[in-house]
Amino acid sequence: MVNSVVRDRSRKESFKEAILNRRMLICVFTGFTSGMPLFLLFQLIPGWLAVEGVGLKEIGFFALVQFPYTWKFLWSPIIDRFTLPFLGHRRGWMLVTQLVLLVSIGSIGFFEPEVSLWSIAYISVAIAFFSASQDIVLDAYRRELLPDVELGLGNSIHVQTYRLSGLIPGGLGFILADHLAWHMVFGVVALFMLVGVVTTLAIDEAIAEPTPPKTLKDSVVEPFRDFIARIGFRPALLVLAFLFLYKLGDNLATALQTPFFVALGFTMTQIGAISKTAGIIAFLSGSMAGGLIMVKLSINRALWLFGVVQIISIFGFAVLAEVGPDPFMLGAAVFFEYLGVGLGAAALIAFMARTTNPAFAATQLALFTALAAVPRVLASSVTGVIVEYTGWTNFFFLCVACAVPGMLLLFKVAPWNEKLTE
Repeated sequence: MVNSVVRDRSRKESFKEAILNRRMLICVFTGFTSGMPLFLLFQLIPGWLAVEGVGLKEIGFFALVQFPYTWKFLWSPIIDRFTLPFLGHRRGWMLVTQLVLLVSIGSIGFFEPEVSLWSIAYISVAIAFFSASQDIVLDAYRRELLPDVELGLGNSIHVQTYRLSGLIPGGLGFILADHLAWHMVFGVVALFMLVGVVTTLAIDEAIAEPTPPKTLKDSVVEPFRDFIARIGFRPALLVLAFLFLYKLGDNLATALQTPFFVALGFTMTQIGAISKTAGIIAFLSGSMAGGLIMVKLSINRALWLFGVVQIISIFGFAVLAEVGPDPFMLGAAVFFEYLGVGLGAAALIAFMARTTNPAFAATQLALFTALAAVPRVLASSVTGVIVEYTGWTNFFFLCVACAVPGMLLLFKVAPWNEKLTE
């Protein structure tokens, strides 16, 4: 009886420790600074181009500038292998990428899409490259920072604040665009990268004495060899296929989100204000709930539950396409998008982190997250063409169909009843 009471008290204390600690606070700020540049590329720049009269096809193909997110595993071994001569193994790389992002984002608004579309594309590629590089370091840092029992909650908080950061370029940015010149809008958005700079200067290295690979060859070869050796060749292929397909449907559905809202007739202020309100509500209701579900039910079951919510969120866009420019429906669609897509991403990233070996965190997570990003980039580049042939409503039904294969792979890679120590 006494032993049972002690065990219950120990569980409660470990659960409390898992949700109330400094590591969770760090995940809030790393999530924000990681997500903001992506949403600038994903929401603000396409909206800017649409307002300036750039065609839907061009905006769609413009999304190919995001390809650095899908190729970041190529240079992640360099970041794993080498330590910059200041701030430590991870924090030095964090600071460099964040400062370059601040300058790049602040400069892009000085170009005019009508005459300098290629210049805007080049700067966007630079933003994508340094944003992807920042993600490499932040993902590795978070894997080193969080013990296994906190992976679900920590990654849920990271992803939800990652999503919340989209309210800066996708919410505040559009509101400011109705009142300020575009170069001032991008300047204000760029200043939010200071959140990352201050965080980097305030935190310590997750590992006091890191042991990076001894050679660049080791940093390239060993992470892939380790991954296959731990789970086997065929299971490894299934995991990689799952990472590619799990979020394919919602990546398609949100690829042209801002041009979709513009096409329906919403103003920039409506898009910014309503999405901000709905996003904050979804964040507050979903971030802790998602993390606690993963702590209590396991990452596997969270992948099932959140995958269903993701699919439901896509139907919300189909309804909005039929209803038209109704502010209430816009808020509802954005709410479920932030909730469902965000929770699904949290579970997927927790699954990735659990699958990695902390000794090779940067390269293995770069490979996994890059593969998961491929559908987003490809979707962004072709959805404009698809929509022109299908119309918005049928397009969103197609997105639902594309979400099914990833769910089916859960039977193999994350069975509901599999017993795991998480």
